[in-house]
Amino acid sequence: MAQGIEEDRVEKTTSIKLSNSQVRDKYGEAICAFANDLPAHNKPGYLLIGVSNDGTLSGLKVEDRLLQSLMDFRTDGRIVPPPSMSVAKFGYDTGDVAVVEVMPHQLPPVRYEHRVHIGIGPRRAQANEQDERILNEKRSSQVTHFDAQPCMESSLEDISQEIFQNTYLPNAVSPEILQENHREPLNQLASLKFFDLKNNKPTNAGILMFGKNPMFFLPGAYIQYVRFEGNTVVEGFQRELRFSGDLTTQMRVIEDFIKTQVVHTRAQRVENSLREEYISNYPWVALREFLFNSIIHRDYSSASFIKFYEFDDYIEITNPGGLFGNAQQNFPENNDYRNPTIAEATRTLGYVNRFNVGIKNAKEALAKNGNVEPEFFVDSLTNFTVKIFANKQ
Repeated sequence: MAQGIEEDRVEKTTSIKLSNSQVRDKYGEAICAFANDLPAHNKPGYLLIGVSNDGTLSGLKVEDRLLQSLMDFRTDGRIVPPPSMSVAKFGYDTGDVAVVEVMPHQLPPVRYEHRVHIGIGPRRAQANEQDERILNEKRSSQVTHFDAQPCMESSLEDISQEIFQNTYLPNAVSPEILQENHREPLNQLASLKFFDLKNNKPTNAGILMFGKNPMFFLPGAYIQYVRFEGNTVVEGFQRELRFSGDLTTQMRVIEDFIKTQVVHTRAQRVENSLREEYISNYPWVALREFLFNSIIHRDYSSASFIKFYEFDDYIEITNPGGLFGNAQQNFPENNDYRNPTIAEATRTLGYVNRFNVGIKNAKEALAKNGNVEPEFFVDSLTNFTVKIFANKQ
C-alpha cells in the first residue's frame, strides 16, 4: 500500500477515536502539514487510518460516521484556509482502510487551531519563522486569487497596525506563539496573507481587512443600504447609508445595524394557548449570513458595490460577481471561494463558524421564523442576488 509514494507524503495510524482530543489533533495536524507541502512535492499527501507503521492492516471496520468526521475537517473551521481534501473507504479481507487525500494548498501557510504544521521527513513539526517565510514565498509565486495579490499602489503605511495587532492577531495566532516570537509586524502580516514579501506590498486582502482607506485603492469596497418606500425603487426612499472602511470594523457595524435597525420582533399569541411566541420580520441570523456571504464572495476587482435594499415586503442583496468556480454547478450544494483569504479572515474573527454552510443556515433560520424560501438569481455572470421575503403575519 502507498508504494512509490515519498515517505513524508504518507502517514499511517490505527487510532480512530475522534472523541479523543489527541487523536483529533493528530489527524488535523497531518492534514494541515500535507496542505502546506513544505517540501514542495506538488502532489497530494495521504492519511491512512487502519494501517500500522509496518503496513499491516489493523482489522478496522470503517463506518460512515468516521468518514463524515474526517470530512468535517474541510468545513468546520479548525483548518484555515479550508483544505482541498477527499475521503474514501477501501475494504480488504483483513480490514478496512479510511484514506484522506489532501492536496497542496495554493495559499499557504495553512493553520490548524492557529498553528502552522509542516512535514519534515517522516515526522511533523510546528513551522518556525524560516519555514513560514518559505511558505509565504511559495504563495507569492503561485497566487491567482485577487484578494491574495499585492495591491501595487499601496504600502505598509496604508495598513492600520492598531486594528491588525489589537483586534485580528490575538484571534489568529495562539497566545503561546505570540509570546514565543517577536516578529516584525510586516512578517506577521505576511504570515497571515496580508502582505506580499516578494513585491513588498500589502495584499488586496490586507487593504480590505485593515486598510486606513480601502476605497482609495478599491473604489467599490462598500455596502449601500437603502430603505425604500413601498416595494419598488420608483416609489422613493426613506433613508440611505453607506458602510465603508476596513472590513474588520465594517462587519461589526453591519451586524449591529441589522439587529437594531432592520430586524423588528413582536410577540404573537399561540393559538389555543395563553403562551406568546416572538416572531421577527426577518431572523437576523439569516440576514447576517446572506450579507456576510456577499462580503466574502463579491468581486473586489469591480468598481461596483454591494446593494442592501430593503422594501416593505422583502430585502434584496446584490453583490458584484456571479457564482465562482465549483459553485457554478449545482448551487448551493457546491461552493467555492473567490476570496479565500477574506473567507479565512471572517472565520478568524468569528463571523463565520463553519465553511460552506452559510446558505443552509440562513434557509433554516428563515423556515424556523415562518418566512418563505428565499429566491436566488444566479444566471448573471456579473452579479449575484438573493431576495428574502418578510414574515408579515
